[in-house]
Amino acid sequence: MDSEHAFSEAERAAIYKCIAERRDVRSEFLSDPIPQAKLAKILMAAHQAPSVGLSQPWNFIIVRDAALHAKIHAGYVKASEEAAIKFQGERSETYRSLKLEGIREAPIGVCITCDRTRGGEVVLGRTHQADMDLYSTVCAVQNFWLAARAEGIGVGWMSIINPQELKNILSIPEHIVPIAYLCVGYVSSFYKSPELEQRGWAKRHTLSSHVSINHWNNETALDGLFAFL
Repeated sequence: MDSEHAFSEAERAAIYKCIAERRDVRSEFLSDPIPQAKLAKILMAAHQAPSVGLSQPWNFIIVRDAALHAKIHAGYVKASEEAAIKFQGERSETYRSLKLEGIREAPIGVCITCDRTRGGEVVLGRTHQADMDLYSTVCAVQNFWLAARAEGIGVGWMSIINPQELKNILSIPEHIVPIAYLCVGYVSSFYKSPELEQRGWAKRHTLSSHVSINHWNNETALDGLFAFL
C-alpha cells in the first residue's frame, strides 16, 4: 500500500536512481564552468539538510582560485605519501596507482565546514550526543552530492589532507571544523559502479550482511525482507 504522502512512481524512481548512480569522481572532470544558478540550486539543497536543534552548523567556501587549488593539491600530495606507507606490499602499490583527487582538474572546490559553537552552549539534541552537529554537516554534504548528481555534475570528496593545513590555506577560524573538501564539475562520464570496486580495491557488501532484527547480529526473520531487491 502506498502512503497518500508518497511521491509519484516516476519521482520515487528518480530519487532511487540518483542515490544508486552517485559516484565519487576523481579523473573525469571537464573544465566547463558551472552556471551560477545551478550552483546556487545545489547549495540550497545542501542548506536544506536536517540539523540537530535546527542549528544549521555548516558553511560553504567556494574555491575558484588556481593558486589555492595548487596549495590544496600540494597538501594532498604530502598527506597521500604519508598514507601510502601505511599500506603494505601489493596494497601499497595499488594505492599509489589510484587517482584519489581532482583538485586541479575540477573548475571549483567546495569546502563544507561545521561551526561547533552555532546554536549556543546548549543545543537541543546535543545534550547527550555532542557530535550530532558533525553528523548534521555530513547530511549537508550528502544533499550537495545528490543534487549535483541529479544535475549531471560530478563530486569527489577529497579527504587525504591534514585538516589544519586545509584550515590554514582557506583562512578557516580555529573553532571551525572542515568536514569535506569537494572537487566539483561537469564530467566526461560517470562510472557504472564505484571506481574503487572496478579497480579491485574493495567490493560492495550485500545489504543482508548489514541488517539484523531487534538485536545486534540477530538474523532471525530476515527471510523475505530482501526478496524484491
